[in-house]
Amino acid sequence: MDITLIMKIAGIGFLVSIAYIVLNKSGRDEMAMLVSVAGVVIVLVMIISQLSELLDSVKSVFGL
Repeated sequence: MDITLIMKIAGIGFLVSIAYIVLNKSGRDEMAMLVSVAGVVIVLVMIISQLSELLDSVKSVFGL
């Protein structure tokens, strides 16, 4: 796992939290919820590649 992936996830979390707060304070609760869900989806897409590499490593270690 690379430190840049952790920094990217932290940056996305920071931007999503700021956008959520701004939208929530302006009365756009639905848009704030959509922004938070979109942030979670983006992070999950970024992590999927790392999970596939992990599963490949586990398969090679155990000979599956």
